[in-house]
Amino acid sequence: MSATARKTAPLPDDIRAMKRGTPIVSLTAYTTPMAQMMDAHCDFVLVGDSVGMVLHGLSSTLGVTMDMMVMHGQAVARGLSSAMMVIDMPFGSYEEGPEQAFRNAARLMAETGAGAVKLEGGVAMAGTIAFLVARGIPVMAHVGLTPQSINTLGGYKVQGRGDAGATLKADAKAVAEAGAFAVVLEKVPESLANAITGAIGIPTIGIGASAGCDGQILVVDDMLGLFTAFKAKFVKRYAELGKDAETAIAAYAEDVRARRFPGPEHVFGDGVARTKP
Repeated sequence: MSATARKTAPLPDDIRAMKRGTPIVSLTAYTTPMAQMMDAHCDFVLVGDSVGMVLHGLSSTLGVTMDMMVMHGQAVARGLSSAMMVIDMPFGSYEEGPEQAFRNAARLMAETGAGAVKLEGGVAMAGTIAFLVARGIPVMAHVGLTPQSINTLGGYKVQGRGDAGATLKADAKAVAEAGAFAVVLEKVPESLANAITGAIGIPTIGIGASAGCDGQILVVDDMLGLFTAFKAKFVKRYAELGKDAETAIAAYAEDVRARRFPGPEHVFGDGVARTKP
């Protein structure tokens, strides 16, 4: 499947069919302009609950609400025509049980037009995934480092090293068998990511995992260098827009204080025609 040749957005089954094919391309988006820029290049775009940290200044994803996800999902949907939109279910919107998960997933899809939802968790969430899929809600799973569980995981640590690898394999197998059409593998050792990718029948989407995964995803603000103070090991910077923006803002401030801006070309006349004496 070619993102540049495609005229309509793929469906979850189309993403599933990309297993062991051309790598799946994905990025996060939270706004209409950013979605427009990535639409022709991505197979799916994720409206991530990382929006809480990236745009709202929260210290984690735990404070993100359903209303926030709906608002940003609607904004991203306005910018997409060729890429499928997947939207995160925020913390507290699905963990209570399958019925709660269905109500909130149905709301997200109905109010944003998303093609699927994403939720975190492996074996513990398999029953909920099966419940949603049976009722017409496509689910992308997420195992490994699950940011909504950051307090119980003890920080943003690599997951699945040593004996913990067997648990992570079981998580990936469980969500695949439950009916998820793809699974995000976050911050797991390369060899484990490769083993999981070869062992399950749905695409793996890596973030801090392996080039051997069936696809990749990054937070777009990380990839573009909009964050200047921190860069995770697994992020490749394709631009340094944050530094460029700071330089531009400083130049603007200097021009304003020196009365160089606005210049004659930026202001309006009184509209009175002038004639020579």
